[in-house]
Amino acid sequence: MKRVPLYILMGALLCGLPLVCNPYWLDVCVMIGLYALLALSLNVILGQAGIFHMGHAAFYAVGAYVTAILNTLCHWPIFWTMPLAGAAAALFALLVARPITHLRGDYLLIVTIGIVEIVRITLTNDPGGLTGGANGIFGIARPEIFGMKIRKGIDFYYLIWGGVGVTVLLFWWLHNSRFGRALSCIREDDIAAEGCGIDVAHYKLMAFVLGAFWAGMTGTLFAAKMTIISPSSFTFWDSVLLFAAVILGGGSLTGVILGAFLVFGLPEIFRDFAQARMLVFGLALMIMMIIRPQGILPPAPRRYDVSGFFASRRSGAAETWPAGGSALNGPDDGTDAKPAGGRGAS
Repeated sequence: MKRVPLYILMGALLCGLPLVCNPYWLDVCVMIGLYALLALSLNVILGQAGIFHMGHAAFYAVGAYVTAILNTLCHWPIFWTMPLAGAAAALFALLVARPITHLRGDYLLIVTIGIVEIVRITLTNDPGGLTGGANGIFGIARPEIFGMKIRKGIDFYYLIWGGVGVTVLLFWWLHNSRFGRALSCIREDDIAAEGCGIDVAHYKLMAFVLGAFWAGMTGTLFAAKMTIISPSSFTFWDSVLLFAAVILGGGSLTGVILGAFLVFGLPEIFRDFAQARMLVFGLALMIMMIIRPQGILPPAPRRYDVSGFFASRRSGAAETWPAGGSALNGPDDGTDAKPAGGRGAS
């Protein structure tokens, strides 16, 4: 609740930003919104579950290509393809994550790097003549809402940032659900979580599937925005930047969005410095990791009303007996509480 004013301020700034931006910066804000959606989906895997995953661009690519193929070959409307794109990315995540969820740390990180490269090379080789090889797929249609075609930059801006708002609400609910609490326990100590009865392998797999589903649907928006996609749009470097955005943001929803602004917006601010802009970007990341290693806005610690819990337990136990009795000593009526039969009966 302490961050509610911050959320309101961010929402107001985002709503008014197109009014003061030129077309170039408006397009930059649209791309930042796309990467914010991807970073939020990665945050389920990396920020909440603590799984080192650097292959998120693979799920993004699967969703984008499913949308492109269905739209160009089957002439499906863009928004009709979005659930299928998410489902295809989730199914792919289910297949590739099941054998590797038992890995930890750097070992899992290396495997996920291999996943994104396998997907990129497969798309380049044009399996079945569907992906267009290195040239990609052209002529993807623009999306339509109630007969109105979305083609202008400001239309995509409000569409994508509206999606970011819906994503924040859904993932906030997820974070406070039983599923989110289980992921938090796994992030802190998966061995202790398993000792408490949490099915660690199952929850890790579900985190992969959920994050991939959201990344696949974001791929639909990317394909609709660009109208052309190719394997070069989904490289390992994209996964590295998404990883940096989540780590830099600290793992909270607001922090991840702010991290996306810094990681994907800061290089554009220094574009006039040509090659030196990446040096400035890397230096800024190093300084942040030294000054604030927990990230810009880490998640607020969970707080539980322990005293209230025990007070309710005591009041519930007292109501079990008549007035003057206690839950431990039985009713205070001058007689001993004994069972009706058996060896304790007289």
